[in-house]
Amino acid sequence: MAKPPRLFLPGPTAVADEVLEAQARRLIGHRGPEIAALLESIQPRLRQVFQTDHRVYVSTSSATGLFEAAARSCIRERALCCVNGAFSERWAEVVEANGKAHARLEVEWGAPILADHVDEALGEAAADGAPFDAVTVVHNETSTGVTSPVDEIAAAIRAHERKRGEPILLLVDTVSSLGGIDVRTDEWGLDVCLTGGQKCLAIPPGLAFAAVSDRALERASSIPDRGWYFDFLIYEKYLERSQTPATPAVTLLYALDLQLDRILAEGLGARFARHRAMADHVRSWALDRFDVLAPEGYRSDSVTAVVNTREIDVGALNAFLAGTVDWIVSNGYAKLKDKTFRIGHMGDHTVEECAELTGAIDMFLGEG
Repeated sequence: MAKPPRLFLPGPTAVADEVLEAQARRLIGHRGPEIAALLESIQPRLRQVFQTDHRVYVSTSSATGLFEAAARSCIRERALCCVNGAFSERWAEVVEANGKAHARLEVEWGAPILADHVDEALGEAAADGAPFDAVTVVHNETSTGVTSPVDEIAAAIRAHERKRGEPILLLVDTVSSLGGIDVRTDEWGLDVCLTGGQKCLAIPPGLAFAAVSDRALERASSIPDRGWYFDFLIYEKYLERSQTPATPAVTLLYALDLQLDRILAEGLGARFARHRAMADHVRSWALDRFDVLAPEGYRSDSVTAVVNTREIDVGALNAFLAGTVDWIVSNGYAKLKDKTFRIGHMGDHTVEECAELTGAIDMFLGEG
């Protein structure tokens, strides 16, 4: 099998060789003292990355599995599902598939979810006598390269909580932002903050993580039929033993263990600044050559959806990139396929690599 090209995708992203090599260690049992020691070591560093004092659950699944966990454990009566792209749409579909009553707050793909949108929807629902007890929102919509102001959304939700005197849990997907864009779980008051390992955290796919508040656990205790594999109370029971409920992907935990050290050695502030610098380069280039889907002020620092104004063949572009600089980018997602292409400037990529990539695309365009 030919060696695949390096990934400049919006996930999975390229993984450092030393992180890949960390997976080659000898396996350990999933109920022995070695795994307990490993998980005990990982937990406080995960909390640092999530900027939380609460627990962070480790799931051997994709982050979509944690969509289901949040839906089953945190939605009691009715949820407001904010939809502005493919992955926020998926979360709404998961909520529906789990039999949870919900309504959708939908805006055009490429637009952000704003606090005013949420404030209006919560107010109308309360006036109609059908209030929401949870809100789902995607912080950084990977399909469109749009970052929504979750801090402002959280403030609007808390204002409605004070009026009602009952919790409205905020469930947030930070799959393509956490570890690359500043996400302040506790400061913003996020009840569930979930992510996957294969994007800004830059480990191989297969692990997902959720920072979960005490309020969310209290809500879970009042909800029947939460299932088992994705039940937050089951996760809590096993976390107290420094274990996971079922057999974890041990080799991925080895990779995570090393990568957390690398992330914290760089420093979160420096990591966020590097992601912003990569985004600035890619956005400037894209605005000069094509256009950017996301509006100014809401453009992601981890993925740019480039509007394909020149109607280039994205498959041909990737064939050229693979043969020249050994990189590939991603086509647009779902209904944006061929209308956009996406560059994932996340994880351990550098500004220099971004410049190498955009220079190669210029060669493809005949402008290099």
